[in-house]
Amino acid sequence: MKRSKGLGSRPMSTLGTWAISITVGLLLWWLVASLLGPYVMPTPWATVVGLGELAARGTLWPSVGASMLRIITGWTIGVLVGAPIGILMGRIRAIRNFLDPYVEILRFIPAIALVTVMVVWFGIGEQSKIALIVYTSVFVVVISTTDATLRISNDKVLAARSLGARSTQVLWTVVLPSAVPGIITGARLAMANSFLTIVSAEMVAAREGLGTIIWTSYSFGQIDWIFAGIVTLGVLGFCSDRILRIISTTLLARFGVK
Repeated sequence: MKRSKGLGSRPMSTLGTWAISITVGLLLWWLVASLLGPYVMPTPWATVVGLGELAARGTLWPSVGASMLRIITGWTIGVLVGAPIGILMGRIRAIRNFLDPYVEILRFIPAIALVTVMVVWFGIGEQSKIALIVYTSVFVVVISTTDATLRISNDKVLAARSLGARSTQVLWTVVLPSAVPGIITGARLAMANSFLTIVSAEMVAAREGLGTIIWTSYSFGQIDWIFAGIVTLGVLGFCSDRILRIISTTLLARFGVK
């Protein structure tokens, strides 16, 4: 008789693998830092000490809050704008042909090249930083959603219409559920782009933010604080993506997508 595995075996195995991976990574980090010296790369412990110093100075947590607020706001706007545009481009050829040149050109312009432009347009306040994150988020959502919408089988649409479904009903019952995987993929990629953009967005006239910490620490030669900011960004990005994965699993189950 085959012995069944416990329900908790897979999570425990995953956690064990993660623990080994993190341990190996920390050891490699320590080795490289030891070879290069503290003025080039701090050790993991020096980075932890740097985090503690930033927290003690009252700098770390307000910066984390400011950066995450900008990321979540810009990312949300980018997804809410990009998903409908992607669906329209996928379903209506005229709209796709009209917008495709703009999408294909603008998505190759890096956000850092538009920092000064955004400041001129929106000022040095929050609007310019959020606008940069919207810019870096929206196109990847548009492309992913368009691709998913184009893959929808015409047989499904024709079957719905043959049963008397109106255009709005086809949209909600056929098109949207089929586009959800593409929207989710685009949203996850857009979140990664948002974290990539936040540093350059905060380098211009920002009083708080992880990008501000990194730039200011560079100006004062605090390499341990620079790595503290980098590690914090990485951990926050990892946690954000995990939360998105949980939400995406729920959405896919809700729309009956395997």
